[in-house]
Order: sequence, then structure tokens, then C-alpha cells
Amino acid sequence: MSSSDPNAAGLPARAAALDILQAALSGRAGIEGALAQPQLKALEPRDRGFARALAMATLRHLGPIDAALQAKLNRAPPERVVNILRLGAAQLFVLKTPPHAAVGATVDLSPPSFKGLVNAVLRGLTREPPDLADPDRLAPPWLYARWGAAFGEAEARAVAATIAQEPPTDLSLKDPAQGGALAAELEAQVLPGGTLRTERGGDLTGWPQFEAGSWWVQDASAAVPVRLLGLEPGQTALDMCAAPGGKTLQLAAAGAITTAVDRSGARLTRVVENLARTGLAAEVVEADAATWADPRTFDAVLLDAPCSATGTFRRHPDVLWVASPKDVASLAAVQARLLDSAARRVKPGGRLVYCVCSLEPEEGEAQAEGFLARTPGFALEPMTAGEGGAPEASLKADGTLRILPHHRPGGTDGFYIARFRRAA
Repeated sequence: MSSSDPNAAGLPARAAALDILQAALSGRAGIEGALAQPQLKALEPRDRGFARALAMATLRHLGPIDAALQAKLNRAPPERVVNILRLGAAQLFVLKTPPHAAVGATVDLSPPSFKGLVNAVLRGLTREPPDLADPDRLAPPWLYARWGAAFGEAEARAVAATIAQEPPTDLSLKDPAQGGALAAELEAQVLPGGTLRTERGGDLTGWPQFEAGSWWVQDASAAVPVRLLGLEPGQTALDMCAAPGGKTLQLAAAGAITTAVDRSGARLTRVVENLARTGLAAEVVEADAATWADPRTFDAVLLDAPCSATGTFRRHPDVLWVASPKDVASLAAVQARLLDSAARRVKPGGRLVYCVCSLEPEEGEAQAEGFLARTPGFALEPMTAGEGGAPEASLKADGTLRILPHHRPGGTDGFYIARFRRAA
């Protein structure tokens, strides 16, 4: 077996992929928590890479895989067996593993009493290959219907089509003046706004300039909100709900006197580590940003609010399958409280940027409208086309941004962004 062949991975790698898939779909810690499991870290790097690739391929094509399996099953087997079948289908039709290897390895992974069923179902699929690229099936029906209602059918199909795509890696730079040199070192393109985008693979801690702290991983869409604050060096900035810290690093790199607040001490550890690696400085505070008692006001306040995260499915495809309509409603109430808290912390004449990595209007447009209706002294400050490196197609008539995943070639996270100015 060639060690460079991802399909040469054996049973331990497939068992790890099963663990990742089950943990991701359980909704407890999502794909990030699933990938941090000890049994995965114990694998050889090749097997670890295969386990991750197989789990992610399955999650990105889960809708059409499930539709194909349901057509072959008279009744649903136990959830673990369903997940084994899902992995088998992904090997066959996404990773293009030779059928004898994919079916054989998946049968080996199965409980004894279900080996015959798994063998029969997967062999049946090889005779009638499913269409795994059908946008109508890539998203859960309830989400697809919401996107159609919010953006129109054509846009909903375009959003859904990006679910199956493996994303490149986007990087934000400590010093934008280094963009050209770093792009050459990292084999990257420079996107509008200064984000670098690379197709490089492997462990990014070994990439050029990682140890030097010259860059950090941050989706191109996630880098837009800080740029819209228009900070000058020496101004004060507050990053509410700051972890994992990409926007805090941006604020500090822009020369702002930065305070980062988050309620999770564990997640703030990553913020502190990234500040140390990049040599940037910020005050880090563990507190609930909605009830934080600090009386200070700031020139610029950024609120990247907790949300359903449906816009992040390119790297976290599990969010599509663990989110529910009731999550959207409960998070909308949290967002409103945080916006009211943010408003109190903006200096007269200062700016407030509100954003969510959600595609759901209740978490975006409705929040901006509700905030303006109940908060005298604040007005929308419209953006211009392309401002902050945002795709021009994302600008709405009112000057807010609704970034959809297909608005940037190669894909981008879905975001809603609104900018407000407090009266002087």
C-alpha cells in the first residue's frame, strides 16, 4: 500500500471517522470537539488525515447520501449502523475508493448482525449511483425552504451548491504590507481587503511565518467587520464575544487599544495564545458581555454575536444537521440583549458593527431593524460596494451586508453585517 494513498488507510482510521461523525451529529461539541478526541490524536498522521477527510466528505453530502440510503432500506437500522452506511457511501461516491475496498472495509466496521445488510445496501448503491451534487438535497429541507423565502429560489440553490465544496484556507495578516511577500511564500492569492487564500494542505503550524506570528486563519467574510470600523491607531476598541479571537487580533494589528470580552474562559485561552504568537496586545476579560459591569465607553464596538452559525457550513457542515428552528428563535433573544449592551459602550460619535455568521434573517436583518426602533441616538451608517473587502453582490439597498457563500469565487462564509453610528 502506498502511504500517500488516502484510501490505503485501514480499519482504525475508519473507526475514528465513525467516532467523528457520531460526535459531530450529536450536537454536543460539533466538528471541532469531534476532531479533538484523544483516539483521533493517537492515530498516525496519514490515518488521522483520512479519518477527518472521510467524516467531512460524509457531512458535506449527508442529505443526498441519506436519500440514497433510505431508498434501499425498508426500515431504519440503529443509528450507529446508519452512520457506518453513510461512511461507506461517502467512500464510494465522494472519495472514489474502489468498490471492493470501500464495501469490504465498511462491512468489517459493522456489528456482526448487520454485516449482511451493510454489504447488500452498499453493493446496491454501486449499481445505482446516487447524484450527490443535487443542491435541492444538500441542505436540510427546513433550512432550504427558509433560504428560498429569504433570498429567492435561485439564490437558495446557489447557497446549497456550496455545501459540497471543500473550502480553501483564508489567512489574515498582522502587517498588510507583507501581503505580496507572504502570498508568494504561502502560494496564495490576495483577495479584496487583503485576506490571503491558499489551497495548501497539511499541518498549518509548519507553514511559512506561522511561528513568526505573521498571520492567523480567518475566513475572508469574518475579516470584513473589523475593517468596517475604520479604526485609527490609538483609538479604543471593544470586541464583545471575542473568542476565538481573529477579530481581536485584527483590532490590535490596526493599532487600536483593544479590550476582548468573552464568557468562556476555555475559549479565551485561544485568544491569549494567539496574541502571544503574533506579539499583539489586548486586554482580555472573562465576563458575560450582556451584563458586564465595566462603565467604559469605546470609539469602536464590535459585536460578533452568538448565532445558529448556519453560514459556516463550509468548514462546519455539521451545523446544518444539528441546528433547529427553535435555536434561531432563542438566539435572537440573546442577540437583542447583547446589542443593547453594546450600545451603552459606544462613545458619542463612535461606531458599532453588529455581525452574525448566520444566514437566518431573524438573526441579521430583524436584529438591525429592532435595534434602531428601540435605540434613539443610533443610525445606520451605510457601507459602499466592496468596502472592507466585502463582495459587491453582498451590499443591500439599505447599506448593510448580506454575504452569501457563493458571492466569492471559491466560496466564503455567510454573514450579515450592519454598521451604526452614535450621534455625537
